[in-house]
Amino acid sequence: MIVAVGIDVVLVARFARAMERTPLMIERLFTAAERTTSSGGQRSAESLAARFAAKEAVAKALGAPAGLHWHDCEVVSDASGRPWLTVSGTVAAAAKELGVRRWHLSLSHDGGIASAMVVAEGDAS
Repeated sequence: MIVAVGIDVVLVARFARAMERTPLMIERLFTAAERTTSSGGQRSAESLAARFAAKEAVAKALGAPAGLHWHDCEVVSDASGRPWLTVSGTVAAAAKELGVRRWHLSLSHDGGIASAMVVAEGDAS
């Protein structure tokens, strides 16, 4: 059963400028696994913007409760490059309150815009 849906869009150029102005922002928003590709290189601004959109979409799906920590929602990729979510700590607690047991994630970037959509799935009550 679908519990909630969240969506977010990010202007890649604006996000890249914010990262340039505030280099520590990258570490504050993203885990080490999110910041690097499977080959060990640094992720592009497009890729990071899409991951940030995913974190925002998760927060929206959860009703944007106060106190969520950015690192408690991690967007990682499997061996084929498919993105998926892992949640822990504050995000996992908020998801548990709503009965969320599984997340579905879609990321996209084109034309200077990064977007993410999440579907939170739970058990039928």
